[in-house]
Amino acid sequence: MGNTDSKLNFRKAIVQLTQKNQKIDNSDEQFWDQFWQGHQTTLEDVFALVTASEIRQIRNDNPANLATLCYKAVEKLAQAVDSSCRTQADQQCVLNCVRLLVRILPYIFEDDKWRDFFWSNLPAQEQANHGQTVPLAQSLLNAICDLLFCPDFTVTGTRRAGPDKAEELANIDSCEYIWEAGVGFAQSPPRNTHMERRRTELLKLLLTCFSEPMYRTPQQSEEPNKWIAYFTSADNRHALPLFTSFLNTVCSYDPVGFGVPYNHLLFADTTEPLVEACLQLLIVTLDHDMVIQQQQQQQQQQQQQQLTHAAGGVLATPYDEGGCGDNLFINYLSRVHRDEDFHFVLRGITRLLNNPLVQNYLPNSTKRLHCHQELLILFWKICDYNKKFLYFVLKSSDVLDILIPILYHLNYSRADQSRVGLMHIGVFILLLLSGERNFGVRLNKAYSATVPMDIPVFTGTHADLLITVFHKIIATGHQRLQPLFDCLLTILVNVSPYLKTLSMVASVKLLHLLEAFSTPWFLLSAPSNHHLVFFLLEIFNNIIQYQFDGNSNLVYTIIRKRHVFHAMANLPTDMSGIAKCLSGRKTGGKFNLPRVPQRKQASALNSQELPSAQVPEDYADEEEEEDEDVEDIDVRLDKNAVAEEDLESETESHDRSQLGDTQQLDAGAVLTAQPAEPGTLKTSLLETPDIGQMTEREQAHPNEKTDIGPFDKSPVSSPRAEGAKSASPTSFSREDQTRLSVAHRGSIRMVPNDGDRWTPTPEWIVSWRSKLPLQTIMRLLQVLVPQVEKICIDKGLTDESEILKFLQHGTLVGLLPVPHPILIRKYQANSGTTAWFRTYIWGVIYLRNVEPAIWYDTEVKLFEIQRV
Repeated sequence: MGNTDSKLNFRKAIVQLTQKNQKIDNSDEQFWDQFWQGHQTTLEDVFALVTASEIRQIRNDNPANLATLCYKAVEKLAQAVDSSCRTQADQQCVLNCVRLLVRILPYIFEDDKWRDFFWSNLPAQEQANHGQTVPLAQSLLNAICDLLFCPDFTVTGTRRAGPDKAEELANIDSCEYIWEAGVGFAQSPPRNTHMERRRTELLKLLLTCFSEPMYRTPQQSEEPNKWIAYFTSADNRHALPLFTSFLNTVCSYDPVGFGVPYNHLLFADTTEPLVEACLQLLIVTLDHDMVIQQQQQQQQQQQQQQLTHAAGGVLATPYDEGGCGDNLFINYLSRVHRDEDFHFVLRGITRLLNNPLVQNYLPNSTKRLHCHQELLILFWKICDYNKKFLYFVLKSSDVLDILIPILYHLNYSRADQSRVGLMHIGVFILLLLSGERNFGVRLNKAYSATVPMDIPVFTGTHADLLITVFHKIIATGHQRLQPLFDCLLTILVNVSPYLKTLSMVASVKLLHLLEAFSTPWFLLSAPSNHHLVFFLLEIFNNIIQYQFDGNSNLVYTIIRKRHVFHAMANLPTDMSGIAKCLSGRKTGGKFNLPRVPQRKQASALNSQELPSAQVPEDYADEEEEEDEDVEDIDVRLDKNAVAEEDLESETESHDRSQLGDTQQLDAGAVLTAQPAEPGTLKTSLLETPDIGQMTEREQAHPNEKTDIGPFDKSPVSSPRAEGAKSASPTSFSREDQTRLSVAHRGSIRMVPNDGDRWTPTPEWIVSWRSKLPLQTIMRLLQVLVPQVEKICIDKGLTDESEILKFLQHGTLVGLLPVPHPILIRKYQANSGTTAWFRTYIWGVIYLRNVEPAIWYDTEVKLFEIQRV
């Protein structure tokens, strides 16, 4: 009853603050105490009792009242630190202040005039401290950090015999109170659910303080975040124990525990919200921006110049306008080096990432986590800042425990527009890993289908899984994944020299991608579409030159689909041929490819077709599609190019015959990729950086003095009017480019922009067609096709197994051109991905904090909130 009355008083006090021209005196303690004393309002209560319109009304009509409220709340937190927060009343007062500030801060950040309020000096403060003041933001951050290591409030006290003998909070060595055992700390303190809840609330306030970039445009977001700069600087005496506590809390969390079924439904888990808050704070505080470093260097140079010109000049303090100190969180992370610490971190991240993939017989009996996006960002940042950790991950097959959940999420999210960011972070991590030789080598480990995915059944390696999932993304993903195509193929190029044996499924998938991307109409429809073909040809060349012996499946598939390579070599370069490709998309059901006999007539004697494990229905029997509207032109693959479903039926049946139906997963257990539910919230993302910006080309064996090929050296010029942008060598041109999306039957849909149409010229086609790296493949076909045809004629073969056996024992030593150098495209940190990550991270945090929705209904500028 008493709590209800005090909530009523709290509500009345809020209403009183909103009344126009009624300034409440800051010395009226009785009035101000109504906000934080005598009641127990939860965070949800505060969000219900204090509405958005009221906060804006106080901000706009009574700014002095809002300023006093913030100042008083921070003052209360500082007083609680001074008294070591020992009594129940003090602790409740702290929590009430924290909840009120979480509610108010976003509305202060959203108004440009208020943005520097917390970093300004208050007049009352100046009078009390005789001109020496600390900005309100620093006082608030100091108080929060002290309270996070407060004995009997957020940590278990070590020496206590009554409240009088408790340690003074200001003198505590917080390194003794790190929250969990792990990196740099051996003891595991006893769990206390009340303390975990309080830590979580304080961390929510920290996260709210750091969220100021949400209220800046993407261009402004490059300005230093003063809150994070101070929190991660040497001025915060708790920086090391806080970093260690966050990291250890995340990596030691085991959501399954002893594995008792349905335990998460019987007991409230206070650790999960704490883990999520720690995760979100880690990825936000590890936001390393090269722009900040450049600003720092410029400021230091300016300061040195000023000092030389004016002796006795006073240096600016580290947190004056625009200044920013060293980020100790990044510093500490980059200095972790012990193998046992790496093992602890990697095991913790893989345990949590694999949680959604765990299969069991009792439905919903184990707890399912939803923080996989934050975990992937954390993994990315650790690999980026600590190269020793990256090498540790790649040293053993443990990297596959990261790979499988990434591929699971990529495959499952490919049709969901609200998960575009998740698709990007998964691909970026694989790009980072693929730059290291060991990743390609690890992919040769055999894969056993333990994770339910809607992909063809195959017997093979993790490389086969990678290729199959990438093919699914390109062939059946939604159109917003188009900018990732060059990233996906770059990953495959990087690992291809190390892939010892590809399955028939993966081989057919790779050829299917080449068929799709080498269709003449598609090649000529945009200025940079041909780059995808260059990537695919590089993959085939790497495997043929460096791993020919074990890849009879791929060689066989190349021989069967040799017309694709011949068609590329004979791409028309005259204006009439180009016009034919672009206007008459299909000539007699073909894409101007040489006419070849249809599958109906396929036999071992046929020069254009070789036997397959199972001959599907004749593709020529498919109905001809009617011409569609120009604005939505659907380009079907050549009738000899295998459609998505037919490919899968052929390759699945091939592997089923080897596997036996007993090993197939229960169809009910497989999660198929579904589009987002209508109305699902999503946040907008910045444009994906070009692959040319994100990667730097390196030779795998630098001592070989060989020139990098022309495709890698210089962009192919585009025949547009002067002033137009030419296509970058390995990326999609974003302007004046036909938008590409992939529909659900292995087809490629081209949606032209309303602007200028792309018009290819003969000179442009010749400029890159002559550089197509076809020599190795053409030589292979020249040597092997006659031999295979002879075997088929002599033995009357109608089965592929004999041909595969022949190819397995064949050799091309001395017959192929001199092997080209292995070229690896390594990820390089760049301003584009830094800005992309910042937008993505804050978008994830915005959408994940829904109980209560801290930033909902505020004027966020960093991204747009959209409904699917």
